[in-house]
Amino acid sequence: MSQQHYATAPASTPAKAQRSDWWRDAVIYQVYPRSFADSNGDGMGDLEGIRTRLPYLRDLGVDAVWLSPFYASPQADAGYDVADYRAVDPMFGSLLDADALIRDARGLGLRIIVDLVPNHSSDQHEWFKRAVAEGPGSPLRDRYHFRPGKGANGELPPNDWESIFGGPAWTRVADGEWYLHLFAPEQPDFNWDHPAVGDEFRSILRFWLDMGVDGFRIDVAHGLVKAEGLPDLGSHDQVKLLGNDVMPFFDQDGVHEIYRQWRLILDEYSGERIFVAEAWTPTIERTANYVRPDELHQAFNFQYLSTAWDAEELREVIDRTLEAMRPVGAPATWVLSNHDVTRHTTRFANPPGLGTQIRTAGDRDLGLRRARAATLLMLALPGSAYIYQGEELGLPDVVDLADEVRQDPAYFRGAGQDGFRDGCRVPIPWTREGSSYGFGAGGSWLPQPSEWADLSVEAQTGDPDSTLELYRSALAVRRAQPDLGAGDAVEWLRAPEGVLAFRRGEFVCVANTGAEAVTTPAYGRLLLASGEVAETDGEAKVPADTTVWWTTA
Repeated sequence: MSQQHYATAPASTPAKAQRSDWWRDAVIYQVYPRSFADSNGDGMGDLEGIRTRLPYLRDLGVDAVWLSPFYASPQADAGYDVADYRAVDPMFGSLLDADALIRDARGLGLRIIVDLVPNHSSDQHEWFKRAVAEGPGSPLRDRYHFRPGKGANGELPPNDWESIFGGPAWTRVADGEWYLHLFAPEQPDFNWDHPAVGDEFRSILRFWLDMGVDGFRIDVAHGLVKAEGLPDLGSHDQVKLLGNDVMPFFDQDGVHEIYRQWRLILDEYSGERIFVAEAWTPTIERTANYVRPDELHQAFNFQYLSTAWDAEELREVIDRTLEAMRPVGAPATWVLSNHDVTRHTTRFANPPGLGTQIRTAGDRDLGLRRARAATLLMLALPGSAYIYQGEELGLPDVVDLADEVRQDPAYFRGAGQDGFRDGCRVPIPWTREGSSYGFGAGGSWLPQPSEWADLSVEAQTGDPDSTLELYRSALAVRRAQPDLGAGDAVEWLRAPEGVLAFRRGEFVCVANTGAEAVTTPAYGRLLLASGEVAETDGEAKVPADTTVWWTTA
């Protein structure tokens, strides 16, 4: 017979959010606030919009919601330039809105994780404004990296570091000194050697923990400490070295003492609050240093995110991840998309390359088929998984945005990152009709393609072949199956070339990454498949770019 996907457990199964060590196998959903739901019709998503959509996330089957920054900010980098860490930007609402969101989430069995941005502030942060105004020698300048320039008149930057967004990592102020910014000039880096910086962030942690948040995703967790003396790197085109080589401004050993201090604070609070590190490191083994028992709980697995849809490459990164995390007792994490990279539906359409653009309807179909298969593979692996808003709808990147609507600061700097992050940040569609397909009554801050009506939540709900229903089924099955979720190992099974097959107890996953259908054993009762699977006489025909789940129970 031919089977596709169906759920074996209702979506109302009690959430793992109430269990001990919930974070070891949690499915965490990333909300990009400006692009999720708009409650007041100003074209920009907000906290009240998120709050009204929490039942959707509960019914989807996730355990926690990670919110990208909503703090007071000039929005030079979509909120990652924070002017006040204890205030909500009026474009997103108020502290009362944040409190209501946190309370409602808890009532629905969902946990809330908020972004923390400790590497840099906004240039409109009170500390930085005073540092500039008070001039050289001001004690406030010691809380950032102010330096005299090189050259006869100090006209050259203090060293050769480049901004992640392109150009020098230094900007000169009117009095002649320079300040360091690894990202945009509006994002000056804190000097974590100064005790006031550590004191301030320990206070910020307690502020939001007292508000009731369940954890923090730490932005640029690898960047807080710089090498002593800020030495030259001696290399150009430094962006290509990120995550691939040792850098004097990233992944310095001193960051770990900061996180040991933070862990002590987190452990003062009940309810198993967690830290999640955004840590771009040269190796998975270096990433494991961030999740030692007395430091952070999870770290994003960027090596997995950047792996092609290829069985051999995937098996290698899966094995390396599990081996690296096992000695420190931390769960592996798996992620396919986020707000900084091309969505995997687009990325897999014509790999390799994170910047691939979809050109034809055939490409779109291929990308979606691979994305669906990759999702079932990811959710079958031991540990915790992250879902970026809209991937459950199969959304592609929007690649044809006009220059005048783009807002990614990297796009306008002409170097560094490709500047196309806007494509994965377009507001998601909820309904078939309306100026913004249900996002809000007043349009959306980035334009949505007309074809997104058919990708909306409304259009996909109840359609057994839709990507949304596949996600709902997958998360229900994952919750119901005792062998899925937490763990630190898989048992690899023999499989044809281009196919991954592994067992976890009574659960079996087979993922065909190849271009042709393959025949495998039918390992038991079919739980779920990302495409049509034909079973006959104990064998299964698994199409190209398809993942299948079985149970032998």
